Amino acid sequence: MGNARCSCGAVTLSLPEEPSKIIVACHCIDCQRRAGAPFGVGAYYPAEVVTISGTSKEFTHAAASGGTIHNYFCPECGSTVYWKLSNLPALIAVAVGAMAEPKYPAPVISVFEQSKHDWVQIDGAVQHFRQSIPTKNSN
Repeated sequence: MGNARCSCGAVTLSLPEEPSKIIVACHCIDCQRRAGAPFGVGAYYPAEVVTISGTSKEFTHAAASGGTIHNYFCPECGSTVYWKLSNLPALIAVAVGAMAEPKYPAPVISVFEQSKHDWVQIDGAVQHFRQSIPTKNSN
């Protein structure tokens, strides 16, 4: 479980052997479009434990949770491998699909379920949020 890469292998990430404890299924429209699927799944790691090799291209836009999201993808094959959120500057989200590891743990958090496809079911010991995860300053 120690790496992730784009489809062609030009962009790779070296990750810790231990899976992330923060695995998020996001159903926002932006993640649906980014992933080309009904939802995206990211494993969040501390930035200092991730080593990025290769040159990726960046697409930045406003995030549904507020702040900015920076998506990083391979300029050769177009695969999104990781992203960074301005609201979580110490973390890097790695696309779980880029790890190609069927035994990788399931999401523990499901966000933006307001735009979740009706047939999608995220079960288990999962926290569910209609929008983003509330911050300590939220009312």
